[in-house]
Amino acid sequence: MKVSQLITQYVAFRKDLGAKFEANERVLRTFSRAIGERRNLSNVKLREVARFLNGRGPVTRDWHKKYTVLRGFFRYGVSRGYLLASPLPTTVPKLPERYKPYIYSRKELRRLLASTSFTQTSRFQMEGHTFRTLLLLLYGAGLRDGEAVSLNLEDVDLQEAVLTIRNTKFYKARLVPLGSKLNQVMTEYAKQREKAGHSQDSDAPFFVTRYGARVPLYLVQRGFQRLRAQAGVRREDGARYQPRLHDLRHSAAVHRLTAWYREGKNVQRLLPLLSTYLGHVDIVSTQLYLTMTPELLHEANKRFAKYVFGESRHD
Repeated sequence: MKVSQLITQYVAFRKDLGAKFEANERVLRTFSRAIGERRNLSNVKLREVARFLNGRGPVTRDWHKKYTVLRGFFRYGVSRGYLLASPLPTTVPKLPERYKPYIYSRKELRRLLASTSFTQTSRFQMEGHTFRTLLLLLYGAGLRDGEAVSLNLEDVDLQEAVLTIRNTKFYKARLVPLGSKLNQVMTEYAKQREKAGHSQDSDAPFFVTRYGARVPLYLVQRGFQRLRAQAGVRREDGARYQPRLHDLRHSAAVHRLTAWYREGKNVQRLLPLLSTYLGHVDIVSTQLYLTMTPELLHEANKRFAKYVFGESRHD
């Protein structure tokens, strides 16, 4: 049997079982293209699978994700008699250290926002005010970048200051309220968007390029890397990766937690609310976002000291 044929069969099998299998299917289709769409499954060699897993450069966590997907696929092939044995490597490299989020300082955030106009070129299809509004939304509402660019006009209720997030990571819609300042920024963008003559249909994209098309995610991510370099924002902690667009969401969570400490709030009681706001399935996911910055550590230590000496009040 051809690799591509068994992939189709396997994907249908997993989806019939109720699995959300879109991401895994993409991995399998990429694998099929890498070794040849018309290759017979029985002719797939271990070295070819290893080459696909290794990719280019050092081993990342993606190696393990691809390995897990292929392991399920080859097990299925062996159980159906299409293979005698799995061609997967028997040696699995150590899982790399989890990516350490970068928490932007407020000064760095101001530099980034001030630099949005300098990213404009004749080839860059996203206008400066669109870029700035997007960044403010990602930080101010803690959205995922894909959620922001997927917003349609019908999802943005500026009178009630609330967003409806439909295309979420976990396939669950949620409502996200906007603060008054952020809602004003979104309102100003909506006015500029209308003045430019872009579609006002309910299913039209909220964030648009200068030509009225939906802003593609890759354009935002690529533009942000240029913006970050322009603003001089970079890691100095020796970490392998430079700050990402997604780190705006991490920064929003950490800054909110720090503010709660300063305001004397009951942080443990409020954490589940933050988890819901961010669209996480459980509080464990939110805790991964809460990188302990010096500022946050200072506020936590102050709270602990008050607790030890019996001076704290958690309103």
